[in-house]
Amino acid sequence: MSFLIGTEAIAHVAFWIVVGLTFGGAVIAVFPRNIIYNVLGLVMALSGVAGLYLYLGSFFIALMQLLIYVGAICISIVFAIMLSRPLHLEVPKRSVPKVAMAAGASAIFFAAVVGVIFKSNWVPAPEQSGDWSVVTIGHLLLTRYDLVFEVISLVLLVAIIGAIVTAGYSRRFSS
Repeated sequence: MSFLIGTEAIAHVAFWIVVGLTFGGAVIAVFPRNIIYNVLGLVMALSGVAGLYLYLGSFFIALMQLLIYVGAICISIVFAIMLSRPLHLEVPKRSVPKVAMAAGASAIFFAAVVGVIFKSNWVPAPEQSGDWSVVTIGHLLLTRYDLVFEVISLVLLVAIIGAIVTAGYSRRFSS
């Protein structure tokens, strides 16, 4: 029976594998000169962090780590890299009326958000009763406050569509 390994030894080996994955991904995210390798290293490091959350027993946070950081942010970075213009091309000059309209729209949006913040009555949700555990937060986010996830997905969708339209427009007129 000496060839059988205990569950504690397997847990230690799994922990060190996840730590190695995290640090290896961090090294790959920092040192290569190719930006795609950097993003893949970031994905590897963030997946390792999700593994560390799993090891600590925080399944919800591990899934949110994978969903938000690996799934959304890293994929958005890859889209930005793929759709950005090459560095050797000349950057077109900005149109002053477009910049003024963008600044005006941003100021109006900022004023509206500040107005909503100051005019809202911010009271804690009654069902929380001071319990801020991960279970309670996860339950509230996936039941009562599920609109937040829908809005985030719409913002990401609009950003991706905008990047595709912008890249297609600039590539038509730059070639």
